[in-house]
Amino acid sequence: MRTDLPQPVRLADYRPSDYLIDRVELDIRLHATATRVQSKLSLRPNPNGVPGAPLVLDGDDLKAKYVLMNGAQLDPSNLFLTPDQLRIDVVPNEPFHLEIETEVDPTANTRLMGLYRSGSAYCTQCEAEGFRRITYFLDRPDVLSVYTTRIEADFREAQVLLGNGNRIESGTIEGTGRHYAIWHDPFPKPSYLFALVGGILGSIHDRFITRSGREVALGIYVEPGKEKAAAYAMDALKRSMAWDEEVFGREYDLDVFNIVAVSDFNMGAMENKGLNIFNDKYVLALPETATDTDYAQIEAVIAHEYFHNWTGNRITCRDWFQLCLKEGLTVFRDHEFSADMRSRAVRRIADVRTLRSAQFPEDAGPLAHNVRPDTYLEINNFYTATVYEKGAELIRMLKVLIGDEAFRQGMDLYFDRHDGTAATIEDFIACFAETAKRDLNQFSLWYHQSGTPLVQVETAYDEQAQTYTLDLTQSCKPTPGQETKQPFVIPVAFGLIARDGTPVDLQSSGPDAADEKECARDLIELTTERRRIVFHAVPERPVPSLLRGFSAPVRLETALSEADLLTLVAHDSDPFNRWQAAQTYATRQLVRAVEVVRAGHKPAYDEAFISALLRVLDQSSDPAFTAQVITLPGEADLAREIGNDVDPAAIHGARVALRQAIGEGLKPNLLKIYQAMTSEEPYSPDAASAGRRSLRNAALDLFCAGSRDEGLELALKQFESATTMTDKIAALGILTQYAGTSREKALEAFYATHAAEALVIDKWFILQATIPEPETLNRVKSLMQHPAFSLHNPNRTRSLIGAFATGNQTQFNAADGSGYDFLAGIVLELDPLNPQVAARLLSAFRSWRSLETGRRTFAEAALRRVAGVAGLSPDVKDIAERSLG
Repeated sequence: MRTDLPQPVRLADYRPSDYLIDRVELDIRLHATATRVQSKLSLRPNPNGVPGAPLVLDGDDLKAKYVLMNGAQLDPSNLFLTPDQLRIDVVPNEPFHLEIETEVDPTANTRLMGLYRSGSAYCTQCEAEGFRRITYFLDRPDVLSVYTTRIEADFREAQVLLGNGNRIESGTIEGTGRHYAIWHDPFPKPSYLFALVGGILGSIHDRFITRSGREVALGIYVEPGKEKAAAYAMDALKRSMAWDEEVFGREYDLDVFNIVAVSDFNMGAMENKGLNIFNDKYVLALPETATDTDYAQIEAVIAHEYFHNWTGNRITCRDWFQLCLKEGLTVFRDHEFSADMRSRAVRRIADVRTLRSAQFPEDAGPLAHNVRPDTYLEINNFYTATVYEKGAELIRMLKVLIGDEAFRQGMDLYFDRHDGTAATIEDFIACFAETAKRDLNQFSLWYHQSGTPLVQVETAYDEQAQTYTLDLTQSCKPTPGQETKQPFVIPVAFGLIARDGTPVDLQSSGPDAADEKECARDLIELTTERRRIVFHAVPERPVPSLLRGFSAPVRLETALSEADLLTLVAHDSDPFNRWQAAQTYATRQLVRAVEVVRAGHKPAYDEAFISALLRVLDQSSDPAFTAQVITLPGEADLAREIGNDVDPAAIHGARVALRQAIGEGLKPNLLKIYQAMTSEEPYSPDAASAGRRSLRNAALDLFCAGSRDEGLELALKQFESATTMTDKIAALGILTQYAGTSREKALEAFYATHAAEALVIDKWFILQATIPEPETLNRVKSLMQHPAFSLHNPNRTRSLIGAFATGNQTQFNAADGSGYDFLAGIVLELDPLNPQVAARLLSAFRSWRSLETGRRTFAEAALRRVAGVAGLSPDVKDIAERSLG
C-alpha cells in the first residue's frame, strides 16, 4: 500500500496525454490468488501531446511478468518498472503495440478497488483509479479505447463470466475444466468504466424494445436463491429506459444490459458500460425484507446508473476535476425520474433534506470545496455531496434560469456535439449559452466558488402609496482558499399571498418596468450584492413566498413573522414552501428552546404551531407530503442553523420536548390518522401506498412521544403483527428510542427472525447505533464482536460505525470526547484494510469547529491523533489534514 502522500493534482496543470490507446485486448485468467492479466495495447502518439515524450503507464501494487513492444523484449536500459509505474523512455514516433502480463491476488485485495472477490465471486471496481491495480495503463478518463476482453475461469468456481459490451464468443477449454467468454464493447471508453464479473450466480432475464425497434436483452445477476428479490430492480430498469427515451431522447445502444449485485462494495453502484455492478442493497427487495425507502432508493439508483450510459459513458469527463459533469448531471436526471415516478413535491423535499444535511455542512466546514475542484490530493475523497448533490442543484438552477425549452435544446446539443468525447464543464455550459442566447459566465461561478450563499430579504409596505418592496442581498462566507466571493446568479422563484390566502396578481401589481419581464415568470434574478423590487397597486401587505421549489441552493433569511409563516403553511400554492414554512417555524422555536435547555429549564412551545399542524392533518390529501410536514427538523439541521457553540445534548433535549408537546396536543388526531392510514391491502411499493404508510408511522412516532405508555404498546403490537419490513422497522425504530425490556426483547426477536438476511441485519445495527443514550457507545463496541459484524464489509461498517458517527448526534458528540476517540481508533484500524471507507468515516468530523469549546477540544485531539500516525493512506491523511486546516 502506498504510504506517501501524493503531490497535489491541479486543474491548471492539465495537459493531454502524450499517447493514445486505440484498442485494448485483455486476456484475464481468473484465479483466487494468482489471476493472470495479459493486455495487448495498440498505441500511437497523440498529435496534441509532446513529441518523443517517454511513455509512462500507471500501476498500483502490480506484479509484472513480462513487457513486450512490437513483439520484442525491451532493452533493460529503456524500461523502468516498479509495482506503481511502467516507463519506456524511447518510443516509436508511429503506432506501436505493447504487450504486458501482470499477476494480481483478488482474495488479498481488501481495498475493493481493481479486481477483488466478493464472497466467492470475482468482480471489479475501477473508478476512479482502480484499473491500474489490474494492469499498467494510461489510467485517466481522457484516454478512450475500444475493449475486447477474454475472461477464463474454472467452471466449478465461476459458471457466469460477464464483461463490458456484447458477448461475441464463449466456449470450454477441453480437458481443463475451464471455460471462457469474450466480450467486445464497440464504444470507446476510459479505463475506469472497465468491468468483469465471474462467479456462481443466479439471474433473472427480460427484454426491452427501444423506440427504434431494437431488442435489448436484460439480465440481473445475484447470489443464488435471491433471484425473486431482483424483480423490482428489473421493473425499475425498464421504466428508466423508457423514461430516458421520452424525456431526454436517449436510446440504449448495446444488445445487452447486465446488472450484478455484490455484497462487498465501497459505493452504491457503478455504471460500467453495459455491465453495472451494484451494492446488493440497491438491487434486492422483498416486502418482508425491504422498506418503502429501500424500494425508492433501488428505483433511483438503478435509474442513476442506467442514465450514466449517456451522461458519463457516451460522454465522459476529460479529467477528474470534471467529475460533477457526469455525477451532478446524472443525479439531476435521477431526481427528475423519481419525481415523475412518485410525488414531485415529496421528492423535492427529500432532495433538499439530503442537500442540507450532507452538503451544507461540507460547505460550512474545513472540507469545503468547489463543485469543480481546482486541486486534489486523493480523488476518492472528492466523491462528495458537493459534487453530487450540489452539482445536481446547479443543473436544476440552470433549467430554472433559461426555461424548459432552452434547457432541452441545450441537452440535445450537448449530446450531439460531444458524443464519444471526454468533455469539460465549459463544453457543457456553452451548449446552453447557445440555445438560450444568453451569457452564462456569471452563472459558471457556481462551479468555481465554494460555500453556500446567504440570501437575506427585507420587506416594506407603504399603505398610502400601496407599494410593496422587496430588498434582497446576497453574501457568502470565506471558505478554504477563497476569502472573497463574487456575486452569484441566484434565481429566486416567488409569489405574493394575501392575508386571506389568495395569490396576488403580479401583473396587475405592476413591478417597476425594469423588473416586468422576469417577474412575469415569477422569478427574480439576483445577480448583484443588492437588489430592490417595488410592486405597485398592492391593496394590503402580502406575505412573500420566496425561493419556491428551492430554486437555488442557498440559505434564506427573511423577516417573516410567525403569523406570516402560518399563512404560508395554510395557503401557499407551492408545496415545497408550505413544508419549508412549517420547518422554519419549528426551527425558530427549537433554536430558542435550546438556550432554555442549556440554562437548565424546560422549554415551552406556543399552541399556534400545533394548531397549524392540526389543520395540515385535517386537510391532508397527500399523505406522503403530510408526513413530511409533521416531521420536525433533525438534530443535525438545528446544529447547522445554530452554527457556532453547538451543544448537541441541548439540541436533543429541545427537540424531545417539542415532539412531546405535539404528541400531547394532537393525541386524538394522531391516533385517528394512524387508524385511517392502516390498510389490509397486499403490499405494493407504489408511491400512494408508500405515502399512506409514511404518514401512519410518522403519526405513531409523534403519538408515542406524547403518550409514551400507550404509544409503546401500539408500537409493540405493530412490530409483532407487521407483515412488511416498512411497518416492522418503523415500530422497532420507535421501540429502540425508549429503554426497557420491550426494546431488548424486540431487538432479539428481530435478529432471530432475520439473521440470514444481511441487508436486514444492517438495519438492526443502525437502530442500535443511533439510540440517544449514554450506554450506546458500549453497545456499539459490543456489537463489533457480534458474529454478524465484519469491519471488512463496507455495508456492515457503515451500518454500525457510520450510523453512530453521523446519525447519533448526542453520543458521537458526547461531552467527554469518548465518541471522537472511538471513531479515531476505528479509522486507524480500518485504514490498512480499506482506506476509502476509513476516509469517509473520518469525514464525520467535518463540523467539529462549530461545537462548543469542550467538545471542540476533544474532537481536535482525535483528529490530531489520526493525522500524527505514520504510514497513513493518502485517503485518510488527506481528510485528516484538511479537517485540521
